[in-house]
Amino acid sequence: MAAWDSVVTATNLRHVQTVPQFEHSTSSSLLLRNLIDYAGLFPPASLDMPAAVANYEEYSRSRWNWMLGRFIVPVARLGEFEAAFNQLPNDSSVAQSRRWPLSLLLTSDVSTGVSRILNFNADMESRSTPRSAKVEAVEIKVAHEAEIQREAKAIPDELEAYFEIPPADESCFAALASTRRRAKIRTGGETSEKFPTSEDIVAFMQRAVAAGVPFKATAGLHHPLRSVRRYTYQADSPSGVMHGFLNVFLAAVFLRFGLNAELATELLKERSADAIQFDPDGVVWRGHHLRNDEISAARTEFAISFGSCSFTEPIEDLRALKLL
Repeated sequence: MAAWDSVVTATNLRHVQTVPQFEHSTSSSLLLRNLIDYAGLFPPASLDMPAAVANYEEYSRSRWNWMLGRFIVPVARLGEFEAAFNQLPNDSSVAQSRRWPLSLLLTSDVSTGVSRILNFNADMESRSTPRSAKVEAVEIKVAHEAEIQREAKAIPDELEAYFEIPPADESCFAALASTRRRAKIRTGGETSEKFPTSEDIVAFMQRAVAAGVPFKATAGLHHPLRSVRRYTYQADSPSGVMHGFLNVFLAAVFLRFGLNAELATELLKERSADAIQFDPDGVVWRGHHLRNDEISAARTEFAISFGSCSFTEPIEDLRALKLL
């Protein structure tokens, strides 16, 4: 397993350089675009704020920036983020004229968190520097549908809202659909019991499809394909089967366009890169085909992203599989 993202260097993210944003239209690029939300502040990386912010800056200027999603930060650390963000060089030769997209983890005090976000966004909007940031989404964990109904009212429509819900609770999906909010599923962690089964993930995605609810995933998806890995970056960490992000998001797209649960579960358990063929027109998995327009639609409307404490590790694995 590669070392977690400390402060990124050319050693742990090869070919980091300032490059223009290219158009990517192949099937693999459609699947991977803006897929990885960077969560370097969280375990097992657990970086401090300056290191995580410096990493995201480097990733945004790398040749792989088209795969980079939002920077994830707890709302309680928004001031700490702003301080580290303000320390980044604003020399026009270094700073890009781009707005960092943020996703904030809210606590139970949603109204106070939203107020902080709106003030932060207004302050950033008034900046004249080439680099700014904007909170585009919020994430919150809830236990039942009544919480969704209550908290959704406090979150303005301009913010995408992802609710981490009990994955088998049908009433939560109904509440998300009625409030036009989104779901979040936890796909791993630092111990084996935090990893849901493939069947559980497929059932969650089926409920999301049926309710018309977009979703994101978080935790445990450092590697493209299902494999046995260490749960953390410690040398004495136990190992176990970890889900692959290609497995999860390909299964999501296939389910969105009619694949049955049994086959989707087989895809979640797929370990062979040779079983997945990307071509200019789409992707084929063991005789089942997805078109590019289906991949693009599902990624935009349904299977949104996943949070990872590493950006370099997924890229290194994709390169090893010759998918990049």
